[in-house]
Amino acid sequence: MPKIVSVQTTNLPHKLKQEQALEFARGLFSSSFKDIERLLKVFHNGEIETRHFTKPLEWFKETHTLQEKNDIYIETSTKYGSRAISKCLQDSPFLKRKVDFQEIDAIFFISSSGFSTPSIEARIMNELPFSPHTKRVPIWGLGCAGGAAGFSRAYDYCRAYPKASVLVLSVELCSLTFQHDDHSKSNLVGTSLFSDGVGCALLCGDESDVAEASALLSIPEVKDTMSTLMPNSEDVMGWDVKDNGLYVVFSRDIPNIIREWLKPNVDEFLENNNLSGRDIQHFIAHPGGKKVLDAYLDALEMRPEKTAISKAVLREFGNMSSATVFYVMERFMARMPDKGETGLMAALGPGFSSELLYIQWS
Repeated sequence: MPKIVSVQTTNLPHKLKQEQALEFARGLFSSSFKDIERLLKVFHNGEIETRHFTKPLEWFKETHTLQEKNDIYIETSTKYGSRAISKCLQDSPFLKRKVDFQEIDAIFFISSSGFSTPSIEARIMNELPFSPHTKRVPIWGLGCAGGAAGFSRAYDYCRAYPKASVLVLSVELCSLTFQHDDHSKSNLVGTSLFSDGVGCALLCGDESDVAEASALLSIPEVKDTMSTLMPNSEDVMGWDVKDNGLYVVFSRDIPNIIREWLKPNVDEFLENNNLSGRDIQHFIAHPGGKKVLDAYLDALEMRPEKTAISKAVLREFGNMSSATVFYVMERFMARMPDKGETGLMAALGPGFSSELLYIQWS
């Protein structure tokens, strides 16, 4: 089965404490809400302490055009995406030798926070010495589910081409979608939650020589995946595209939807693999927010410690959309689970949709 050989992340340069973000939001939104102090509690209730951003806080105090923001998206994604790839292949604690760029057969690029044609991975291929024949698979619009979906599509590719070694790169610069003049509650919640992040993973098929580069005693293998779309749920999560950029769509019903919809979805997936929730030792959950993680625990009847790593990532980095699950997976790999231990990777995103992966260390 396809193996996850290396996962590395790269932080954006401007680290912001949640108290600083709260004061910024108070100044921006106070004239629009009489109960602003009650609404600002979302900054503390989310249990986020720090986040990383592409630009310093002062930059967000002014209005910026879509073109200006998107130009920054292209430049920053290329720069930090290249760094994450280099770390993943050349400077990863999970490898005992460097993996040459020429050994990579395909790059899956995941993002939903900016636009670029040619896509970002093509620009990165002009910066790093990949083979010009490397296949490019850009995937846009999956939002928070995109990271787990990238792992799933890489799994599909490596099943079809067992000699292949592929990269999954996620770059999400959510802060660049911030709308200075949007004083809606959705934008206020987004201001308390979202941030920027970059993650890269190296996967390989059963016949790839790259697996031998692993320094791990047990390597996580992807055993199965499942993608699920909830019909007629476009208004749950996503973007409204307007003249001056992307406006966040973020339903307050997401935690309830998770409780009611996710459990039968996960149960079906586990039953297909002759498993139950009791057989899953590691829950590699995309931390969409504190309420989302709590809803995961309720829906799947898991103990709180199952989401400890996801909560730590949320606390230190916020919600980085598709990139966040790379930060979670990196920490699970660093724990070096024993051979035979199992994991469930899960993420939810626009559609409304879920992406599930069954992982076993082998």
